[in-house]
Amino acid sequence: MEGLEENFKLAKKQDRKAQKELYEMFSAKMLLVAHSYTNNIYDAEDILVNAFLKCFSRINECREWKSFPFWLRKIVVNDSITFVRKNKNIMYVDFEIADDLPEDDEEDILAEINIEEIFSHMPTGYRLIFNLYVFEEKKHQEIAEILNISEGTSKSQFSKAKKWISDYLKEKQNEKKYTDTIKI
Repeated sequence: MEGLEENFKLAKKQDRKAQKELYEMFSAKMLLVAHSYTNNIYDAEDILVNAFLKCFSRINECREWKSFPFWLRKIVVNDSITFVRKNKNIMYVDFEIADDLPEDDEEDILAEINIEEIFSHMPTGYRLIFNLYVFEEKKHQEIAEILNISEGTSKSQFSKAKKWISDYLKEKQNEKKYTDTIKI
């Protein structure tokens, strides 16, 4: 990223122009991260603004300019999780983990997958754990600690999230087949 090192060093000296440059470099990506947790663009925007305020007020805690994007992402993820936990009633249910799901004709619809659409319909508990496990690469033990749930609950919710996605994609595939049949 061009200008990251220089803007980072200047932002550490509370240079407003450099802070604005860092915001412009990372705001779009971080908004997507927050939105993937909240499923509400307005809430994601609030989280983004607060995360950048926190970031710039504590920027001296980040030692290396190379680690700034990861450090900022961690702030956004943590703030998103805190927001969801405070504002959503999330139900976690302990169940045994299901076996791996069959991979039917999923290759046929891979090109048509809309991640935003999937996340907008996915239950909050599934979405939180799925995001933490897949995108943040957290282990189930870490997820359990972050969300204050058992490791088994994290595993079962992740399994349910995968099944939910699979079922959702199958439903969309069936809708497409039905629509294609009607057009003929």
